[in-house]
Amino acid sequence: MGTSLTPEFWERFVVLLVLAAGVTCVLTAAVDGLAVRLLRRRTRRTLPWTPHPPQRSDHRVSVHS
Repeated sequence: MGTSLTPEFWERFVVLLVLAAGVTCVLTAAVDGLAVRLLRRRTRRTLPWTPHPPQRSDHRVSVHS
């Protein structure tokens, strides 16, 4: 015996489908925002250290102490 789907079923189905899509969009946006924040923090921390170039002076360093 086949059963027919009632209008009440379709109403609940549509409500749950829309709710699931909304929750998915909100969670995706939250996780993406968190991932972007973590990547930005990581790139700021891992900048390569560049030593300052030696400064030139006009006088010569003495060889004898």
